[in-house]
Amino acid sequence: MKGIMIQGTSSDAGKSFLVTGLCRLLADRGIRVCPFKSQNMSNNSCVTWDGLEISRAQAVQAEAARLRPEAFMNPILLKPRRDTCSEIVLEGRPFEAPADREYYRTFTMTRGIEAVRRALGHIAGHFDAVVIEGAGSPAEVNLNATEIVNMRVAREADVPVLLVTDVDRGGSLASVVGTLELLGSDRSRVKGVVFNKFRGDPALFSPAIQWLEARNGVRVAGVMPWVGGASIAGEDSLSLRWGRGGGGADLMVGVVRFPGIANFTDLDPFEFEPDVELIGLDEETPAKVLRSLDAIVLPGSRNAAWDMAWLRETGLAERLRAFVDGGGSVFGLGGGFQMMGRRLERPGRETGKIGGLGLLPAVTDLGEESGVVRISGKVNPELVLEVIPVEGYRTCVGRTQAEDGVPCVPLFLAEGRTEGLALPGLRVAGTSLCGVFENDRFRALWLNALRNGRGLEERAAVDTAGMKERAYDTLARAVEEHLDVAWILEQMGL
Repeated sequence: MKGIMIQGTSSDAGKSFLVTGLCRLLADRGIRVCPFKSQNMSNNSCVTWDGLEISRAQAVQAEAARLRPEAFMNPILLKPRRDTCSEIVLEGRPFEAPADREYYRTFTMTRGIEAVRRALGHIAGHFDAVVIEGAGSPAEVNLNATEIVNMRVAREADVPVLLVTDVDRGGSLASVVGTLELLGSDRSRVKGVVFNKFRGDPALFSPAIQWLEARNGVRVAGVMPWVGGASIAGEDSLSLRWGRGGGGADLMVGVVRFPGIANFTDLDPFEFEPDVELIGLDEETPAKVLRSLDAIVLPGSRNAAWDMAWLRETGLAERLRAFVDGGGSVFGLGGGFQMMGRRLERPGRETGKIGGLGLLPAVTDLGEESGVVRISGKVNPELVLEVIPVEGYRTCVGRTQAEDGVPCVPLFLAEGRTEGLALPGLRVAGTSLCGVFENDRFRALWLNALRNGRGLEERAAVDTAGMKERAYDTLARAVEEHLDVAWILEQMGL
């Protein structure tokens, strides 16, 4: 099939970044291009139009290619649940067995590779070209026999490989040389190298390019600079861009960095808010930073019970309650919302009840499987006079319901049911919906409540969709300017 595969010398080298830029560039040239990643390990997921679940990174790449996300773009999604085990989402649906230490022996060479071949076959029959993303590094020799995400996929699709490396991290030349040395017979499939995230004068890097091409006989297809204004959704915590204060923004919003943080890309839309700074919070965050915050977000969690225990052990639970008692605002998403209640219950377990933060009069039943579902609704009219539509999707396990005793109302009214909870004024609120802050008018509603509390002027809703489109265009222009696109298209057979 016609296409190319982007592999990296490490995680976060820029594979997703480059795939996204190439997808937009090719789509703008009238080429029906499809992004693809056979297997992705990430707790940042997206629900497709037909209720299937894939990685958020491939959903972003589909947007860049001017397509709607589909399950065949990411047939295997591994959602880590603990260090040695992950949930398998196969072709968009939960698979009955977990990905544990037996995964590479029992799954990849059977159900896994079969799903990859089905997806590639579909793409070959419906698109002009494919841009494939690898995972981690192809030089993990301990996984070569059973891997289904790097060179085996390049062989299945019979496409050339571009190797991308992160200059900003340091050691990029050694990473490229070492990777090539470890590839064995697949070395000939690597046609070019891209140096990514370069800062400074490109002329100073020319000797390194000449040395690499002379030593390894591989072409350097270009040097990508650090591209401003082109942020895209990340796959893992390596790509988090939250600061630690001092940025001079009008609004400071803290985000708790749970050990099991999930769907943190729900907060990406805040990057388009010019007066907002996101600040990562953990057990080492100084008290003065917490006191400077306007609000705290409790993001999604792959295991709310474990992360709630972490909040207590680190003392953050007590500090969060003190923040609210002092008038601070808190918003919970997914598992973070579940932790805001009085307790989390796991029926049938010996440790069946786990104390929550007690910020909302709610209880979560962790034994109730909520499933993956898209939801459309509106903000509860009791909280706001205007009609504000909201869309999102549920992926978390468990269901949270209000108890009596404290004035509390549903946050959203959705399809004949309620979703989420809020105290008056939205000072303390939460929802099980992922992607809620991607709703521009709701995000503006919540931020304007914070601005009013500070005596700041309200701001109109930011057009996130438009901003993302401009980011994809910026990235495509950078690819066009800094890479040898004509040569890349030739390698792709276009």
